[in-house]
Amino acid sequence: MTLTEQDIRQWDQTLQQATPRKLLEEAFSRFDNIAISFSGAEDVVLIDLAVRLRPDVRVFTLDTGRLHAETYRFLDQVRERYRIDIEVMFPQAEAVQKLVTEKGLFSFYQDTHHECCGIRKVEPLKRKLATLDAWITGQRKDQSPTRTDIPLVQLDTGLAAPGRQLVKFNPLANWSSERVWDYIRGNEVPFNSLHERGFVSIGCEPCTRPVLPNQHEREGRWWWEEATKKECGLHAVNLRE
Repeated sequence: MTLTEQDIRQWDQTLQQATPRKLLEEAFSRFDNIAISFSGAEDVVLIDLAVRLRPDVRVFTLDTGRLHAETYRFLDQVRERYRIDIEVMFPQAEAVQKLVTEKGLFSFYQDTHHECCGIRKVEPLKRKLATLDAWITGQRKDQSPTRTDIPLVQLDTGLAAPGRQLVKFNPLANWSSERVWDYIRGNEVPFNSLHERGFVSIGCEPCTRPVLPNQHEREGRWWWEEATKKECGLHAVNLRE
């Protein structure tokens, strides 16, 4: 099934009033070869909704090798709670070894996070997405300046494999952080224990810190860089759009 940009825009418009559950239903009805990308609180909300529709929903995550210990425990909690397999994608060892040998373990503090994220996150993600027709993310419009215009459904031209079309769903795009956490508390959804210590947006340990009251959640990520550049490459299409 090949979709044009116009097809996607029209589909996105018809879904603007749809609930995340309804959007997931649409996604699953259109695509069999589809998976949820899992890392944080929003993604577990999606898993909680998805398993009610498709108990064998496919889920994958990226292990950069630099995650918090709490994050690894969180992954197992989700796996056990929903009785699902979570496919873990790892970076290429040779590329990591070359970066560390040439630049050390913390080069991103001097020359931006993009090279490290490219090796540890983007390449493994592209490798996984090359096997899929569509993927589902927990992006929200209010997460950062680079995400204010994200649609509910879009063509992912940035991460699609050559010669293939990749459709991306963002069912929680119109939700706020407050609504996400209302759902988590109301449905006793598992969450990363780091949230109880002031961490809001959680990534790799060297690039993540708690935020202070009234700080935006993304201020805890790559705090040494300018706010409009805080994408690691997983959602690079946001920067171009």
